Amino acid sequence: MRHRISVSLLAVLFAVVCQTTGWCEEPGFRSLFNGKDLSGWEGDLKLWKVVDGTIVGDSSGIEHNQFLVTKDEFGNFELKLEFRLKDGIGNSGVQFRTKRIPNSTEVSGYQADIGENYWGCLYDESRRNKVLVKAPADLEKQLKKGDWNEYSIRAQGDHIVLKLNGVTTVDYKEPDAEIARKGIIALQVHSGGPLKVEFRKIRIQSLAD
Repeated sequence: MRHRISVSLLAVLFAVVCQTTGWCEEPGFRSLFNGKDLSGWEGDLKLWKVVDGTIVGDSSGIEHNQFLVTKDEFGNFELKLEFRLKDGIGNSGVQFRTKRIPNSTEVSGYQADIGENYWGCLYDESRRNKVLVKAPADLEKQLKKGDWNEYSIRAQGDHIVLKLNGVTTVDYKEPDAEIARKGIIALQVHSGGPLKVEFRKIRIQSLAD
């Protein structure tokens, strides 16, 4: 009986850790964040830290956009993560197939956008500098502003699909063959006034060309 109770308790604890930190492996996916520190990532540690199993970008107000970027590059993949924007206020995003801009805090590439008037949009950061695809107007019904939301970002060849809380917000075919099909992943703290954004359960699955 004692052995059964111990096994059951361990199973419950394991499930709680999985749910709250995303450390558990999802079939076909591997974690990009270990829930403990920023191993595998680079950025301004005055802005980025790990708190309670989440990556936190916390700004009292900055002049230029800042990014926490992966050391590795990725080409064809599906990326999943959860994010929370404090009080739903501010602007952030998840860069992918992106490049650093030399001698700058900026990066250049696709962004799965986060923030008022931009939730679920596909933006082209520091390259074409425009929204490539706007999210559906009724997406607001599915948002949990100030609470946790889930992004799914799928990039395969010239095809990009974004889903926010299970709703497809972007289904885009890149017409320009010169646009990079590989790059880093980056999390954004936008320039401007104070904001706080959190990310967790960041995992990725490689896809065939």
